[in-house]
Amino acid sequence: MPWFRNFLQLSTSAVSRHSSLQRQAALSPPPSLTHSVTRFITTQSEPGRYAGLGPTKPDEKPRVVVVGSGWAGCRLMKGIDTSLYDVVCVSPRNHMVFTPLLASTCVGTLEFRSVAEPIGRIQPAISREPGSYFFLANCTGLDTDDHVVHCQTVTEGADSLDPWNFKLSYDKLVIAAGSQPLTFGIKGVLEHAIFLREVYHAQEIRRKLLLNLMLSDVPGVTEEEKSRLLHCVIVGGGPTGVEFSGELSDFIIKDVHQRYAHVKDYIRVTLIEANEILSSFDDGLRKYATKQLVKSGVRLVRGVVKDVLPQKIVLSDGTDVPYGLLVWSTGVGPSPFIKNLELPKAPGGRIGVDEWLRVPSAQDVFSIGDCSGFLESTGKPVLPALAQVAERQGKYLANELNRVGKASGGHAYAAQDIDLGKPFVYKHLGSMATIGRFKALVDLRQSKEAKGVSMAGFVSWFIWRSAYLTRVLSWRNRFYVAINWTTTFIFGRDISRI
Repeated sequence: MPWFRNFLQLSTSAVSRHSSLQRQAALSPPPSLTHSVTRFITTQSEPGRYAGLGPTKPDEKPRVVVVGSGWAGCRLMKGIDTSLYDVVCVSPRNHMVFTPLLASTCVGTLEFRSVAEPIGRIQPAISREPGSYFFLANCTGLDTDDHVVHCQTVTEGADSLDPWNFKLSYDKLVIAAGSQPLTFGIKGVLEHAIFLREVYHAQEIRRKLLLNLMLSDVPGVTEEEKSRLLHCVIVGGGPTGVEFSGELSDFIIKDVHQRYAHVKDYIRVTLIEANEILSSFDDGLRKYATKQLVKSGVRLVRGVVKDVLPQKIVLSDGTDVPYGLLVWSTGVGPSPFIKNLELPKAPGGRIGVDEWLRVPSAQDVFSIGDCSGFLESTGKPVLPALAQVAERQGKYLANELNRVGKASGGHAYAAQDIDLGKPFVYKHLGSMATIGRFKALVDLRQSKEAKGVSMAGFVSWFIWRSAYLTRVLSWRNRFYVAINWTTTFIFGRDISRI
């Protein structure tokens, strides 16, 4: 039938034209994507391949590169005005960890996702704007003369891609790379101890703890081996070590005694500290914390670790302490990346900054958080490595960069004559720590020598939980935390080893 043949020809022609248009559209990206792609440059270099983001043009928004995704870097990204700047974050993790609640995830009081906030939620422009990015990478070097950061992608596993080297040009650079745990050069710490600073640390602690509980119940395990497997040792009596000890003692009393009845008499917790626990707190609060921890079954040992072996640690007095789980929490110091930067250093090896958090010897470079400290020439002491210090610095610097951007000083070398305003001043808001059994410490003094409010007990525990619930960054995670606390209170902690 002629009409049917004509219909088939028309249909075939229409489909062909549609397919041709689709191929053309696929080969020709939309203007916004084309504009974004042209920002990248690709060159060849030996021995690896290099690509990256080239310098911004005068008609483009200036670029702020943030190194790190901790308290300081994330607070800065949250406060930066993305109508003035493109934001590029470089970090080996794509989330911020709410560290005050991290110890609770080790024993199942909270779920791990409750303490992790994705970077894309903190600063949505990174996910939406064509000139803003997040790169899962480590920074390997810095060229302050050319305003370039050298990076290398993060890879995991034998089957993953080879690391990719790339460069990022910046108009303003904020180094917020954080710190690393201190081991004081003690042999065996890195190989056998677990730190408590990242979500994967908490996951490893949880898996190890539950594995030891189950292995100790297997027939044929000797009494000595059972006692070793169920001995949890925490080295370091700061807030992190004390809070984890309190969470662990709660877990033992409320869950292990009920669900692991065969081994409940073997599990124990030892906290080792060279000096006094919670040294920054009021004397009365320290004594109260010591009394409550001992009442909860935590054994306090004053000593210095000399050596760490696969199944025991050796103290300086020759005492051997067998362990099944070893958690190391003895403070933090600068990372190798920070140490290797050819920038002025503050006491302790941190990057030296002036009163406005600028690195004096490098134009358009700032440093905040645990990796930075005031230079001796400023006459100010190096601030402690606390979350509230980092958060306050991030908020201050975001406001200052916004001020510079509005004054047309956002591009490289354009802010030399712009007034940054008042210098950064830190005012301590106090310290809090939970010690388990619905008890906590609240010390609202501005310094160790100053007078102020300090309290302990159930009311302090309620204040501690309320304060941290409001400090969680998103309503999504606040909901998670509140639900986790409620379900744990009613049904107990989850003991699944996943």
